[in-house]
Amino acid sequence: MLKNAVYLFIIHEIQKFTNLMKFSILIAHYNNARFFKQCFDSLVSQTYTNWEAIILDDGSKEAEKNLIKTIIKGDHRFNFFENHNNQGVGFTKNKLIECATGEILGYVDPDDAILPTAIERSISVFKKDKKAVLTYSRFMACDRDLKPIAVFKGAKQVENHNPYFFNCPIQINHFVCFRKETYEATEKMNPELKISEDQDLYLKLYEKGKVVFINETNYLYRAHSGGISQNDHKTASYDYWGKVIWDAMRRRRLKSVGGREIPLNYKNSAEIFEMLRLQNSISNKIKRRLNLFYESFLSNFLYKILKN
Repeated sequence: MLKNAVYLFIIHEIQKFTNLMKFSILIAHYNNARFFKQCFDSLVSQTYTNWEAIILDDGSKEAEKNLIKTIIKGDHRFNFFENHNNQGVGFTKNKLIECATGEILGYVDPDDAILPTAIERSISVFKKDKKAVLTYSRFMACDRDLKPIAVFKGAKQVENHNPYFFNCPIQINHFVCFRKETYEATEKMNPELKISEDQDLYLKLYEKGKVVFINETNYLYRAHSGGISQNDHKTASYDYWGKVIWDAMRRRRLKSVGGREIPLNYKNSAEIFEMLRLQNSISNKIKRRLNLFYESFLSNFLYKILKN
């Protein structure tokens, strides 16, 4: 234990002089304090130590808030704020960004945890690649006690600068980190969203620059009955997600997706996901590749004519 503390102290002193980037860990809390100690332990164990943690409580019970305050007491890197009443996840996560002072930001749920090198790996990408606006990695699905179950295998490097990319099926996922400066140049997160606020954020950042996949498992995702993802919100979840994707289609000024005209007004998620199904169908992919081949052939043909 003492060796580990000495090691982190030495690393911290070195980083003060060699790393200028500050990382802000954003934590939206609502009645999940019983799981927070493991989250806290994972943060204070980070090999990258130039960070702050912003915790924003969204109207939890007093006992819940007091437990969080007890756990972080004495550590100046943790800052605790409160909403006057329950505002919802979109409002809370949006406000967290406003409170952050770091150049690079990343959300960690209070009932989850990150691996010791998670922040360091992300920071190294942003330092090396000035065009990178967002990084993400793999996550490990865990049980209620945060014991590993299985690695999420859907994550992979997405194609950048594709106007028809809507992260459906999901590929960009935990541990997502992003430049605050880039976020400020977007329309920002929709504070009215109750679900799919993360997808709204990812798509807006995707449109602003390069997204980089870190091929490591850096996030521990806890499944339990109190988590919003495990609650009975399937219909509402798809409805919010469909609206987020429709907003992205309109924002990118697309006229059609999957051969269907994008509706002027959002009606329901079924219509949007059917368009994506057609867009991602094998026949449509073959058609797109043939079009690209034709365009490339025509371009080379015209180039040779003009050259001669």
